[in-house]
Amino acid sequence: MWNLNGWIARAGVLRSDNPKGPWGGGGAGGNGSGGGDSGGPRNPWAFPPEGRRAKPGTATSLDEFLKRAKRGGGGGGFGGGNFQMPGGRSIWFLGLGLLALLWIAFTSVHPIGPQERGVVSLFGKYSTTLSPGINFTLPAPIAKVDVVDVQEIRTDDFPQGSTENLVLTGDQNIIDLAYSVRWDIKNAEDFVFEFANPRDTVRAVAESAMREAVAGTTLDQAIGAGRTAVEGDVAIRMQNILDQYGSGVRVQGVAIKQAVAPQAVDEDFKAVSAAQQKAQADINQARAYAQQILARAQGEAASFDKIYEQYRQAPEVTRRRLYYETMEAVLANSNKTIVEAPGVTPYLPLPDAAGRRSPPAQVAPQTPDAPAAATQGNQP
Repeated sequence: MWNLNGWIARAGVLRSDNPKGPWGGGGAGGNGSGGGDSGGPRNPWAFPPEGRRAKPGTATSLDEFLKRAKRGGGGGGFGGGNFQMPGGRSIWFLGLGLLALLWIAFTSVHPIGPQERGVVSLFGKYSTTLSPGINFTLPAPIAKVDVVDVQEIRTDDFPQGSTENLVLTGDQNIIDLAYSVRWDIKNAEDFVFEFANPRDTVRAVAESAMREAVAGTTLDQAIGAGRTAVEGDVAIRMQNILDQYGSGVRVQGVAIKQAVAPQAVDEDFKAVSAAQQKAQADINQARAYAQQILARAQGEAASFDKIYEQYRQAPEVTRRRLYYETMEAVLANSNKTIVEAPGVTPYLPLPDAAGRRSPPAQVAPQTPDAPAAATQGNQP
């Protein structure tokens, strides 16, 4: 509040009726013009004697304005007097009225976006929910509006920063787990009124659900093919807990970004994983070989069944055919010697006979200084 007493006191030196003022006395005419009869200088704030006259009841100069203010009251501050503007209206009431209008305008009109909802509380109790558009409510503090974005997908990462998040598995192993949770708002009223810190509540529920899900799985499942099942299990557990709390939150999904051994035992863990992978590769190779042998045995059994059926219908013919086929297979890649009956000149196909035959003897030319003949090579 303004204190007008000091201001009016400082302005007293401007009064034209003060004989000791710098502008002299009021003059013979009493109009404060400071004419020549008083001998002092003329008041610069008053109209000259030849100017227009002031209308009765209106302030036409600073002197009259200050006089009216002084006559209005001698008290101090905002409530000490009736400080009025020319025309009789109070400036304080006008200011208060303007402030009240501005307050009502800013606290009663609420623009709501397409993705937003406005939750209205009347004296702290839920009243209604505002739809997108321009909405009007009672001014504050009677009505309060909390605007929330119901379409924004919020993401929380676990852990926050570069710290480890150690989780115990069902087979008494420890893994370093990093994951994220995506969620949005499905009920604006519950989201605003049920929890003081909804985000902290969602984080606590997510961590509890993840530890419970991992505690029911083995190490191989948590770091391998079972990660997808763990993610789905955590999302279901979180949604059930949040629905029981009436939080108004909908879980969009859970994603495991990292599931590894703690850094202290990472090298040993990698060695164990490599051995397990090699063992699995050997098992797969053995299974493939077994399948090949089994397929071959099944084919031979089917062939035997067919031969047996032919033998059952024609035993002698089938027996002879089998004998010929067997001997053909045995003798196909071996050297053979055939001896015919007596009285017939035999033909002996000896393929190596020509190879074992010695080359013909070569006779060297005779010279006076050399022997008569020389035989080279081996005689057969």
